[in-house]
Amino acid sequence: MVLNDTSTCQPDYDRKAELRAFDETKTGVKGLVDAGITEVPRIFHLPSPENLNSQQPELTLPTIDLQGIDEDTIRRKEVIEQVKDALESWGFFQLVNHGIPNNILEDMIKGVIDFHEQDTELKKQWYTRDMRDKNRMEYNSNFDLYAAPVTSWRDSFYCTMAPNPPEPHELPPPCRDILLEYSKQVMKLGVCLFELMSEALRLDANHLLDMGCADGLAVLGHYYPSCPQPELTIGTPEHTDNSFITILLQDYIGGLKIFYKNQWTDVPPIPGALVVNAGDFIQLITNDKFVSAQHKVVANKVGPRVSVASFFTTGVIETSKVYGPINELLSEDDPAKYRGTTLKEYVDYYRAKGLDGNSALLHFKM
Repeated sequence: MVLNDTSTCQPDYDRKAELRAFDETKTGVKGLVDAGITEVPRIFHLPSPENLNSQQPELTLPTIDLQGIDEDTIRRKEVIEQVKDALESWGFFQLVNHGIPNNILEDMIKGVIDFHEQDTELKKQWYTRDMRDKNRMEYNSNFDLYAAPVTSWRDSFYCTMAPNPPEPHELPPPCRDILLEYSKQVMKLGVCLFELMSEALRLDANHLLDMGCADGLAVLGHYYPSCPQPELTIGTPEHTDNSFITILLQDYIGGLKIFYKNQWTDVPPIPGALVVNAGDFIQLITNDKFVSAQHKVVANKVGPRVSVASFFTTGVIETSKVYGPINELLSEDDPAKYRGTTLKEYVDYYRAKGLDGNSALLHFKM
């Protein structure tokens, strides 16, 4: 693979061949950076440079504090209204006093770093693009490498933690213990959030849980190496999530942006906070009452940036459960906007389509 030729116009540019060469290294973007590249290879180039210095008026993502919601009914009602307002408008909020101790958050970030920075030959053993692989952990660079129009400046691992938790020996030693512990804590927090969201929809507190929204959990450990020309590429292109909700732990570097009110807004890291967002499946079952918002991650000269995204979904696991808009939320004036689908059908379509900037929800519109 030619690492230092940044021209995208040359007639001999064979994108497929360069993607294959990159994939076959099994070392991801980190491998390029470790090799000392000073220019971003063509496969990573955006059609037009990213504006990293946009001077738009800053909007502030809501922060919700869960302190006292189990002891004080008035406080709980306030928080339910805040969740409702945030998910109907932004589709996102920051979360503090969520119950997961700071040392667990720090150890989870460290676990992702330790996985991606372990000995290359050991890490390669986890490299795969086959979601049916016997390994419970899938590590690669860009799940949609061959489908996406632009390759992202990012390496990731993906691990299904529920409904069938992996045995410890099925996980890599650098992040084994913390993945199991962090997932338990996130599952507990997810149950709490689905209860609040059910009440925000004026449903019984257990409604979303009874539908199976918290049955599945997949944890993704993203590693964004420092980039020599961050304006030419993207960490993660604009997309929505194929989950019910996503709980994101990000380090101090930042780079996450949300599309809200026709502009991209930064989500500055708050120490100890988590970022929560509605995924496509919540938008589908709430019939657009809660929004799954477009978001992206910009590349950065500073790095590595590390984040941990916990997706509430059963993903590629085969289940017969069909999800459609919740009957109690429909009326003559507000009929169902989406057809029923299984999570697997949705996720398979999402992954085959890749992160191309278009919402997979459009495919399921009535």
